[in-house]
Amino acid sequence: MTTQLDAAFPVHTRLTSTAPEGVIPQPRSAEVDVLAPASVPITRGVPAPRTPVAPSRSVEEVEALWEDYKAAPSARAREGLILHYAPLVSAVAGRVGMRLPSTVEQADLVSYGMFGLIDAIEKYQTDRSVKFESYASSRIRGAIIDELRAMDWVPRSVRTKARSVDRAYAELEAKLHRTPTEDEVAQHLEMPVEDLRAIYSQLSTVNVAALDELLGGGDDRPGGVSLGDTLGDERTLDPASSIEAAETKFLLARAIECLGERERIVVVLYYYEGMTLAEIGRVLGVTESRISQMHTAAMVRLRTRLVEAERA
Repeated sequence: MTTQLDAAFPVHTRLTSTAPEGVIPQPRSAEVDVLAPASVPITRGVPAPRTPVAPSRSVEEVEALWEDYKAAPSARAREGLILHYAPLVSAVAGRVGMRLPSTVEQADLVSYGMFGLIDAIEKYQTDRSVKFESYASSRIRGAIIDELRAMDWVPRSVRTKARSVDRAYAELEAKLHRTPTEDEVAQHLEMPVEDLRAIYSQLSTVNVAALDELLGGGDDRPGGVSLGDTLGDERTLDPASSIEAAETKFLLARAIECLGERERIVVVLYYYEGMTLAEIGRVLGVTESRISQMHTAAMVRLRTRLVEAERA
């Protein structure tokens, strides 16, 4: 039998995992992306569940739903309460998401919070002098945080160290008006520099980004560029560097051709044959000081030729 909650949540958003009767859990997918710096995996490839639209109910109708549910718990009464308080989940998820990276999907947070709302409805006692909204808000927020922590592969101890290091850097930068050194950070944290470097090694695995995530836009942008597209391949030659090197060799060869015969011999023997100035002097039958003067004059002429070629 189709209920209001079935209409609010499509069939494709349901889970096969165990859940209370009448509950439509949040969909899960085996394909996940990794976030930074919070590093919370986010499900993708599955349509996100929509927040059900609660029908307009008066205070008396809501109180009647509570009385019916507490007197004889039924799926119909619980569905009515879930639909009525669904906007509360969106509000709490919005506040929690403000402190998370922009890559965290709001729909995922709402899905996690739905479990907290259901748990709050089942455990709320109407005879207590506590408003349900106040009681449910803490339950919803706790459910969202618990789910995020459960899906996080980084230990909480590493997260704590990351926050302490960030806080130390911020305090020292505000005090010193410059980037602090490792020694200053270690002294501020009251630990040896070796321990601080060990923390850096642990934190190197915290900030991870998805290479297939598009930069500066959503997945529906035509011709979007992903992070992986911006990474250079060190195994291939840079076309610009290759062209620049070839042009430099061509200009240098032309400049060497403009030198005198003995100056060309000095340059070739010194730079290509690896001979010393004394050995070149014995080959040409002159002193080492004379070879040094010829080498200096050749370098001045080559430099002048190259500068003129760049200006041209």
